[in-house]
Amino acid sequence: MNGPVEAIKSEKRMLLINYLNENKSRYETLFTFNQDGIFTMDIEGHLVQGNPAFEKISGYAEEEATQLKLQFLFPIDQVNKVFHHFHQAVLGQFQNFDCKMANKIGGLVDLNITNIPICVNDQIVGVCAVARDITELKRKKEEVRKIEEMQRVLTDNLLDLIISTNLQGEIIYVSPSCEYILGYSSDEVIKQNFLSFVHPDDAERTFIIRKEALSHHEDRRDCYRIRKKNGTFIWMESLCKPIIASDTLHVLEVVSVFRDISERTRVEEEAKKREETYRDIVEYSPDAVIIARENEILFINETGTRVFGAATKQDLLTKELSELIHLDYHEIAKKRIRLVTNGEATEFYEYKLIRLDGTTFFAEVKGIPTIFQNKPARHIIIRDITERKKTQELLLNSEKLSVAGQLAAGIAHEVRNPLTAIKGFLQLMEAQAESDKPYFEIIQSEMDRIELILSELLVLAKPQELKIETVDLVSLIDSVKTLLDTQANMNGVHIERLYNAKNFTIKCDKNQLKQVFINILKNAIEAMPKGGIVTIELKKHSFNKVKLLIKDTGNGMPVHILRRLGEPFFTTKEEGTGLGIMISKQIVENHDGTIHFWSDQKGTMIEVILPTAQYVEV
Repeated sequence: MNGPVEAIKSEKRMLLINYLNENKSRYETLFTFNQDGIFTMDIEGHLVQGNPAFEKISGYAEEEATQLKLQFLFPIDQVNKVFHHFHQAVLGQFQNFDCKMANKIGGLVDLNITNIPICVNDQIVGVCAVARDITELKRKKEEVRKIEEMQRVLTDNLLDLIISTNLQGEIIYVSPSCEYILGYSSDEVIKQNFLSFVHPDDAERTFIIRKEALSHHEDRRDCYRIRKKNGTFIWMESLCKPIIASDTLHVLEVVSVFRDISERTRVEEEAKKREETYRDIVEYSPDAVIIARENEILFINETGTRVFGAATKQDLLTKELSELIHLDYHEIAKKRIRLVTNGEATEFYEYKLIRLDGTTFFAEVKGIPTIFQNKPARHIIIRDITERKKTQELLLNSEKLSVAGQLAAGIAHEVRNPLTAIKGFLQLMEAQAESDKPYFEIIQSEMDRIELILSELLVLAKPQELKIETVDLVSLIDSVKTLLDTQANMNGVHIERLYNAKNFTIKCDKNQLKQVFINILKNAIEAMPKGGIVTIELKKHSFNKVKLLIKDTGNGMPVHILRRLGEPFFTTKEEGTGLGIMISKQIVENHDGTIHFWSDQKGTMIEVILPTAQYVEV
């Protein structure tokens, strides 16, 4: 059935090609040099030829284009429209329409296409399409449309109020937002004098400002109250701009843009009240408060004036913050200042501070980020702890008295036993004088035990004054290890060291800490009579502390024994006094350190934490 139809189509295509060839010379210039794209199609939509402008628009060379059908040149959503106009042209109608064409690389081009039927021997054999690239034209139209739409939206919906007045102050234009802001329609305010809407208290100043704008040809900005239709007044910010004729330089009219700042004014007033409240709270705070930026003191309250012994605030405002901090605390102060500057609040930390008369006192200091005079600053709280430290010292002395009482009771009990033995053996010596030698040995042994107990009691009951010096903790521990290496080797114990730094400098009484480390290592060695490993680990605990861990691989201690460590005269050793751990703990605490014990079936671990050099109070 399709045979005759296909023959007709083929015949028409040949007629079209012959027609184009025959008229090539006639239309060559128009076809080749036309700025619009021109392409010819047979009635089936096959491309027969295209001019150079079409090749540029589509990206297809002529040889490639003649292998395409019409639908391949357009995105799928445009095909129906394109074919509709194509078929109308095949039926003999001229067609003009806009559409998008997809070029060879997939880009879309906006085109205006005119389809012209090609008629040979009274029959339509093809369609000539003239395509004009309107991409840039559409872009510009879209920009214009957007601008016009934006202007319309701004004019209709602008929350700011625009009023134009003549030189006499009569309103000649008002924006639609007038009804939203003031409640007046445009008809109610046109031809009214603008000053009639200004609060009476602000009218004179407003008149002067507008007069200056007119005489100086300059913009003026001010804030004043405007009456609403319901009789209330709202604060508005105004930008007054004279419109000047370019030829005569005369003022034609005055355009003013008003913005409702009632809410902003309310917030500012509330902020001012809050600031006054905050200032009162700070001013009468029981703690000293300093507002500082970098090293500059910007504000200090009355409490701070008294704490630092100043006659007036000005005496302190002329000082730098670092002048009020003891030199030993400058480094930690710098680190904490960096934290607050980066937006972090710091916890209370004990400082030694300096009064204006040169005397020192201890205080807890806390830093908080704040804003002062619209710039970042530090809110510093200073809490004088002089009285608290005195109270703590009294409590400590009371505790020492309590410990002394316990020691006295222990001494009475512990000394009584060896003395009883001495008395008994002395009685036997009187009865059996010829065999007195063994008894003398026992007496001597018991007497030595009494002397040991008493010497350790003296150290605990009357601590020696600390002889502080700067010490390399690594070297101190190594010297203790060297001292005990022989005992360790005899017990089959190997001592390992794990240090995560070459040195840790501390300030301490070298001999007292040495006694602590000897006691701990000696206990660890004696806890492994069949041999084992003692590990000494030294590492940084925080930015101002160092941690010492001593671990053994002995059998450990049960919980009920671990809990009693440090009690006077409690010991698990046959020859022990029960005072070594107690004395060691006291020495560590005297150095502002802490000591903790852990134990299980795999061994015991002792943790000693000490301050590093620049943070230890001397």
